Amino acid sequence: MPGTHYPLEVQPLIPQKLTRLTELAGDLLYSWNRSIRALFVRLDPRLWEQCGRNPKLMLRRVAQARLDEAAGDPLFLEEYQRALSMYDTYHAVRLSSRLTDIDPQTDLVAYFCAEFGLHESLQIYSGGLGILAGDHCKAASDLGLPFVAVGLLYRQGYFTQTIDAHGNQIVGTAPAVLADLPVCPVYDDKGRELRVSVTLLERTVELKVWRVAAGRISLYLLDSDIPENSEADRGITCQLYGGDRDTRLRQEIILGIGGVRALRALGLKPTIWHINEGHPALQIVERARELITQGWDFDTALEVVAAGTVFTTHTPVPAGHDIFDQELFGHYLEPYVTELGIGLDELKSLGSSPISQGGFNMTAFALRASRFHNGVSRIHGGVASRMEAYIWPQIPWAENPVGHVTNGVHVATFLAHEWSSLFDVRFGSEWRNKLTEAAYWTRIDAIPDHSYWSVHQSLKGAMLEAVNKRVTRQYRRNGVGEGVIRRLTRQLEPDAKAPLVIGFARRFATYKRAGLLFEDPTRLARLLNDPDRPVLLLFAGKAHPHDHPGQNLIRQIHEFSRRPEFEGKVILIEGYDLALARRLVTGVDVWLNTPEYPLEASGTSGQKAAINGVANLSVLDGWWGEGYASDNGWGICPHKGLIDNDQRTREESAEVLDILEQQVIPLYFNTVEHGYSRSWIALSKAAMRRAMPVFNSERMVLEYARDYYRKAADHARGLAADDAAQGRTLARWKRQVAAAWPNVRLEPGQDIPEALKVGEPLRLTVLIHGNGLREEDLVVECLFESTDDSGETLVRDKASFAPCGTDGEGRLIFRLDHKPETPGFQTLRIRAYPYHTLLAHRFEMGCMVWL
Repeated sequence: MPGTHYPLEVQPLIPQKLTRLTELAGDLLYSWNRSIRALFVRLDPRLWEQCGRNPKLMLRRVAQARLDEAAGDPLFLEEYQRALSMYDTYHAVRLSSRLTDIDPQTDLVAYFCAEFGLHESLQIYSGGLGILAGDHCKAASDLGLPFVAVGLLYRQGYFTQTIDAHGNQIVGTAPAVLADLPVCPVYDDKGRELRVSVTLLERTVELKVWRVAAGRISLYLLDSDIPENSEADRGITCQLYGGDRDTRLRQEIILGIGGVRALRALGLKPTIWHINEGHPALQIVERARELITQGWDFDTALEVVAAGTVFTTHTPVPAGHDIFDQELFGHYLEPYVTELGIGLDELKSLGSSPISQGGFNMTAFALRASRFHNGVSRIHGGVASRMEAYIWPQIPWAENPVGHVTNGVHVATFLAHEWSSLFDVRFGSEWRNKLTEAAYWTRIDAIPDHSYWSVHQSLKGAMLEAVNKRVTRQYRRNGVGEGVIRRLTRQLEPDAKAPLVIGFARRFATYKRAGLLFEDPTRLARLLNDPDRPVLLLFAGKAHPHDHPGQNLIRQIHEFSRRPEFEGKVILIEGYDLALARRLVTGVDVWLNTPEYPLEASGTSGQKAAINGVANLSVLDGWWGEGYASDNGWGICPHKGLIDNDQRTREESAEVLDILEQQVIPLYFNTVEHGYSRSWIALSKAAMRRAMPVFNSERMVLEYARDYYRKAADHARGLAADDAAQGRTLARWKRQVAAAWPNVRLEPGQDIPEALKVGEPLRLTVLIHGNGLREEDLVVECLFESTDDSGETLVRDKASFAPCGTDGEGRLIFRLDHKPETPGFQTLRIRAYPYHTLLAHRFEMGCMVWL
């Protein structure tokens, strides 16, 4: 069409009676409060969807007549007042610190992450890490935890995805309009927009600070796209995980160093610093620099900083850890190293690791510069302990300081409205305060089966309708004819025989094995095409733009979906986002997860499905290793051992198909008596009952508060007191131990007996060449071990030796007088390690020597 198209938005005037709609639209509490969202949906349901469920954007585009009508509608005004009352009460109530054991009068948690997935109206997330961070923020708000979060404002967010007619992933961008986002600039005490700066290669980059309100907590985002910066520097915070390694390092300097400076400029004084994945780890450099300017030496400053730092690692995949070229890293960090008073090589050594090949590993740095570390499930905690064992080289991996806090999901965000309404009717509103009480949730079993099934069928129908609309648009854009579209979507039509729907939606990385079911396509086709027991497979997810094998997986799924035997039975949905995720985890019957063990850190999408009564069919990895209980889904036993990957893939694929054919499909279609399967409903109820009180983010944050935040705050406060008197003592002691340890060795002081009678004490003497260390610097232990039926060595008992002075040659004498508790044959091992009462973890030095 000729002529230029000029955009024009005619914005309405908000009626006086509805002025606080603007306030509600500016607080991301709407992302987990249905009463607030319902107001905007009621104004104009169609516009709500067109605006991407963004209330701020919607208020600029809603018709004036509709607002005026709502201002005169008693029913709307009643809902409006009810939502305002809830909103005001939520903000006014200050929960007791006894809940979290973190006192807002003395403590503040600062939570740093590269991405935050609170809602699709703020596109600063890519996947699981961001959604988890968003859920962490929401739970912190609900619990009244003194908490502030720090991230980056990405103007383009993560990439948008379409899939073309050949199955190719097409990467797009959707630059955000700041006026559309639930963000506002932060101002200083003189009314000026708050700015902080960082140094990048001898130039200063200015950063604007934005605030996101999310219930009771604030998320502060840093933005380099301002006029004061060069064109290149304005683009640093443009896109999440975009650009090259140089851009990534600049982003991480801004996030870590700039983030600390932003909090200082805001007058905030965190006592607990939570680094979520390695991207923000350079905050440690800035916090140490601050203390060094007060006259502290680097070792002391690092001890105090590390004491107050919690580090969570999320990925067991080596490629998931940021490693920067040493020369590039040195280029950017040299100005900061000068202020630290150390050499560049000393800082680089803190980021060394066996997998970094000479590069600077941000995970290694974060581990060495923090004292509280965790993985995100029990299995992943063990995997991380093995992967990062090089930090504590002489410590058995099972005893090193890496623990775990299993991830959880925010129930108010991901539990379908229909379930919430049913719970309100059956249980009253108290269920919202019982999220961590397992005994309470046994009442799910008392919900009548027909009521329970009705809710699930309603959610399933809404999900199939939404998927139908999405894929129909997708097919039409790709030039697919209407007749073919009808054939491809026949299982999604409301009048079709209800299929068993299996969902697979996550990042398309090769280790997640999206194609596992297709190892035996003939058998799979037979299962999907039974006219009496129809089965539908839904796939969705993005592959990183640089992950070509992952993109090839998408093409493979697309190609299978267009084969005659799979047409309409396998559907690949483009544009996976939070909105689609919420539809799928509430509407499918089975959630499928087939990662290569043990590479699934947590897998929170399965938790979202489970709290909605969806059965999981998953490899026993991540959270499912803890959540599986035989009556709530199906577990795929990982095929470990010496078999190669191809053989393992074939065997695990066959096991999945066996489970589908012999258990899942027959159970679902066992509908002879009631029109629905009562056995299936029992399994669905078990899935919900078991997941709800355990795998929610409230439990997760309470666990962080109890086992990590409280300990970090107390430890840092103790080391920093009296001009870091204890911090200096600990740093000095560590230097002495590090210098002496290479020459510390143990000798037996006597022959070790091979047999004892029951009740007879074991008396042993060990002599230690301490190389200048004192007896109070050491712990000497005897381990009593035996072997179980699988050949694994288990520690049955431990006993400590008592220091008994020195001998004539200056050797330290340690003696044991202990009655063994375990009868029968066993083996003894004797070890020594350095210990000080100021350590956060007894093995944090990573030093141990064995007799």
